[in-house]
Amino acid sequence: MHSIALGLRLRAKALINARASALRHASIAAASKDRFKVLIIGGGSGGLNVANQIYDRFKSAGKALNAGDIAILDAAEYHYYQPGWTLVGAGLKQKEDTRRRLDSLIPSHLAHIPENVQAFEPKSSSVTTSTGRKIEYESLVVATGLQINWSSIPGLEKALADPSSGVSSIYSYNTADKAWRDIDALGSGKAIFTQPAGVIKCAGESGGGLMSAVPFACSPQKIMWMAWDRYRKTGRGGAINIDFYTGMPTMFGVKKYSYALNELRVKRGVGAFFQHNLVSVDPDARKATFKTPDGEVAADYAVLHVTPSMGPLDVIKNSPIADQAGWVSVDQATLRHTNPEYGNIWSLGDCSSLPTSKTAAAITAETPILVENLFSVVDTGKLSGAKYDGYTSCPLLTGYGELMLAEFKYGGEPKETFASMVGDQAIPRAAFYHLKKDFFPWVYWHYMVKGNWFGSTGFFRPSVPQ
Repeated sequence: MHSIALGLRLRAKALINARASALRHASIAAASKDRFKVLIIGGGSGGLNVANQIYDRFKSAGKALNAGDIAILDAAEYHYYQPGWTLVGAGLKQKEDTRRRLDSLIPSHLAHIPENVQAFEPKSSSVTTSTGRKIEYESLVVATGLQINWSSIPGLEKALADPSSGVSSIYSYNTADKAWRDIDALGSGKAIFTQPAGVIKCAGESGGGLMSAVPFACSPQKIMWMAWDRYRKTGRGGAINIDFYTGMPTMFGVKKYSYALNELRVKRGVGAFFQHNLVSVDPDARKATFKTPDGEVAADYAVLHVTPSMGPLDVIKNSPIADQAGWVSVDQATLRHTNPEYGNIWSLGDCSSLPTSKTAAAITAETPILVENLFSVVDTGKLSGAKYDGYTSCPLLTGYGELMLAEFKYGGEPKETFASMVGDQAIPRAAFYHLKKDFFPWVYWHYMVKGNWFGSTGFFRPSVPQ
C-alpha cells in the first residue's frame, strides 16, 4: 500500500510539473504574438496587481481568458517594493529585501514581453516597442509609473555618487541605504530634509495625477521623523538641528493631518521653511540653494536628504493619450480614457491623471474599479456602476514604534478605516507602525502582486455596483 501511495504522489507531482511546464511554454510562445486581448504597459505595483485581477475577474464570471491572452510589457529586470526604501533609510530593512526578479512574479498564464513601450498609437489600438515591434490590443491598461528628474537639480547627481557628500535620497534603490549611513553617521550640525513643489510619489507607496498644488506626499517627512527619533534615542538630539524645507505652503494636503504634523513639528523643535524649493546643491561647499517667492536663499548642511522633482514619462507626455500636464487622461471615477475614441484605454497609479495621492494604497482601491469597468465594457459594451472615490493612504512614520495613518479620498476628506476601533488616526500609534514595518511588506509580496490584496477591505474584494 505504501508503494502504491508513493507512486500516486509521484505521478501527481509529475502531472503538476508537466502542466506548469506546458503553461510556461505557452506563456513564452504567447509573448511572441502581435495581438492580445489585454495589454498592460508596466510591471510595477499597478501593472502586476491589475493583470492578475483582470484574469481572475473573467474567470470568476465563467468567461476565462486563455493563457497568454493578457500580456505585461516591461523590460525591467527587477520589481521593487518601493515603500520599503523608507525602512531601508531608517535602518530597519536591507535594500536587497525590497526587490525581486520581475519574471519570477509573473504567473505562467500571463505573457511577459521584456521590452518597453516606445510609442502609443490609440487610433489603431497598437503600441510600438523599443525594438520597433508593433503590438495590437483589444484593451490597453497603462501603468508605467512616473519618472524621477534627478538631473533637474544641478549638483545632485554628483553629490549622490559621492559616499562622503552627506547627500542622499530614499527615492532610489541605489541610494536608499546611503540615507541610513549619512543619517546615522552624523554627530552634530544641521540636517536638512527637502520636499519639492509639484507632483511626487510617496516613496514606495505609489498614485498619480493633478496634485501639483497639493502636498499630499509624506515620504519626505517620514525619513525626517525617523532621523529625529534616532538622534533623540542616541543622545544626539541636542547637537543636531533638523530643518524641513518644502516647496509647498503647508505640511500636508489634508487639513486634519497637516495640523497634527505641524503641531508635532513645533513640539519637537523642527524648523520649517515653506515655499522653499531646492534648485541646486553644492556638495563641495555643503550648501543647498532654494527658490522662494522672494528670490533664492542658501543654507548650509551637514546632512541633506533630497526628494527630487518628478513628472510623467516622456513616452506618455509626448503621446496622444496624455492630458496637458502629460499624464494619461482618465475619468476620475471610472479610470477609462476621457477621449471617447480611446474607450478601450484605461490607466491607474502614478502615470494616470487621477487627482489623488501617489501611493500603493491608492492602487489597491483603483484596481477593482478599473477591472470591473473593463470587464463590463468587454462583456456588455457598457460601463458598470463601479466608481472610484479617490481613496488613498499615507502611512506616516513619526518615529521608531509609532505611525500616523492618514487615509482620505477626493477633496482631502478623511476616510479612516480604524477610527471607530482605535480613535483618531491623526494620533501616532504603535499598531500602525507594525502595519508599515512588518505586515505591509509581507502582504505585498504574498498577495498584492498576485492581485489578492484590496487595501482597506483586506483579503476581500470590495463589492461594487454592477
